[in-house]
Amino acid sequence: MFNCLRLASCIARTGTTSTFSSFSAFKTISPARSFVSNALLASKPNSGGITFRDATKKSLLTVGRTFRTPVSRYCTKPSVPQERGSKAVGYWLLGCSGMVFVAVILGGVTRLTESGLSMVTWKLLGEQMPRTDAEWQEEFDRYQQFPEFKLKNQDITMQEFKLIWYMEYGHRMWGRAIGAFYSIPALYFWSKGYFNKAMKIRVLAFGALIGAQGLMGWYMVKSGLEDRFHEKSDVPRVSQYRLASHLGFAFVLYSLFLWSALDKLLPAQKLVGQIPAATFRFKGLAHATKAAVFLTALSGAFVAGLDAGLIYNSFPKMADRWIPSDILALSPALRNFTENPTTVQFDHRVLGTATLTLITGMFLLSRRRLLPPRAYKAATAVAAMGWMQVALGITTLLTYVPVPLAASHQSGSLVLLSLAIWLTHELKLVKRLPK
Repeated sequence: MFNCLRLASCIARTGTTSTFSSFSAFKTISPARSFVSNALLASKPNSGGITFRDATKKSLLTVGRTFRTPVSRYCTKPSVPQERGSKAVGYWLLGCSGMVFVAVILGGVTRLTESGLSMVTWKLLGEQMPRTDAEWQEEFDRYQQFPEFKLKNQDITMQEFKLIWYMEYGHRMWGRAIGAFYSIPALYFWSKGYFNKAMKIRVLAFGALIGAQGLMGWYMVKSGLEDRFHEKSDVPRVSQYRLASHLGFAFVLYSLFLWSALDKLLPAQKLVGQIPAATFRFKGLAHATKAAVFLTALSGAFVAGLDAGLIYNSFPKMADRWIPSDILALSPALRNFTENPTTVQFDHRVLGTATLTLITGMFLLSRRRLLPPRAYKAATAVAAMGWMQVALGITTLLTYVPVPLAASHQSGSLVLLSLAIWLTHELKLVKRLPK
């Protein structure tokens, strides 16, 4: 970190050592906050002091302006030259991540409007939309053979059925659009030689994940069509385990797309010189924060799958108790963590609070660490979005889960994960040098 102090040798060689020693700022300035960047020292005629000349400009820099220059400009250097077609590939990957983001939002709205079980068949290349009244009646008749109609929606009209059918149809077709948007450019870029060996492996993995995500989506829907709802209190719904898997696949796919896009469009900056041990520890903290955000979002899938947001609509206590009485109502006890709505909501609250605490601590610690320049901005963005996400969650709970707020809360989790990915990506090149 202190390699930048070698700049003092420039003054010694120009014979201005005595002048340099008169500036106490050179002795006390913190390298983690500011230093001379991209500057050459020059003697100013008829002057008792020194000025600094920017190597990229003709104008002279004053001492005051120079000391306001961030150290990160001096302690970072550009990445390696970009590969052929790097920008095009980067924008394609960014577009893929954006389409997955929209798919998550559509999936959340589909779940919140209870539209996911309206389509009772699945075809690889897509179902044909009914066009005539006879076709719509045939589709409606198929729907009436399954538990959701028999146990819950016996009074649904054709117009109401069309509405939920269109919602599920739009979600499925958007998923197929993702496959097309991904595969066609991938074939083109591969044929043009835009992918190196590592990127080819990623491309194949992305394709496999997209296919697995589609199959997992139907596997999830199928769980809500099975004849397994026999108790009076049973509500036809998809399995919360399969819902969490479906959402988890989407989050993993989105994260990989975004990380790869950042590799191409916003390469991580590299600190040069000796890196403090505290910076390495902060990198570990940033990755732990990202993992906590992911885990909290995944626990939200269980909340959605069990409609756990519709009970205990108070905060911070749950029915005037810190720990509700029915938190371990099921036996064996482990079932409560994934099948008891009370326990699932309690866990989500605890995870959300713990994650926010971790985010806040990470942000405060980032102010005291030497990091790549954009990492400071990323840490600030993570902290701001973390507090916003918790506020959205509490508001959604207190207002009995209205669709707009609930969809915003789910989208917010993905935005927060995106910012955490950005932060860890900025720290990508913070590595220990071999001794």
